[in-house]
Amino acid sequence: MFADVTPAMTIAREEVFGPVLAMMPFDSEIEAVRIANDTVYGLGNCVQTSDPGRARRVARTLRSGMVEINGSVQSSAAPFGGYRQSGNGREGGAWGIEEFLEVKAVSGWPAA
Repeated sequence: MFADVTPAMTIAREEVFGPVLAMMPFDSEIEAVRIANDTVYGLGNCVQTSDPGRARRVARTLRSGMVEINGSVQSSAAPFGGYRQSGNGREGGAWGIEEFLEVKAVSGWPAA
């Protein structure tokens, strides 16, 4: 756990894996979203709040492939993957199967 992290610190700028928590102070919801989105990565975010409206609003504005609200666990059928340098495409669910499909578009198909 890292406390009093600033946006310029490496722990805030790099995609860190493992049981790591970097806590960064903020003064408003808008500032919190700005800090969270100010990265070239976007695998996942967590939102902790007792206000359901705020949870939904913030989850919609976060630029990541996955958002957990109040410690909820993602379904095994939910897509797994990130935005930007955290990866393209998804694993899991229908989105994961689409990776293995070939799609063809045909225009001008004659009537039988």
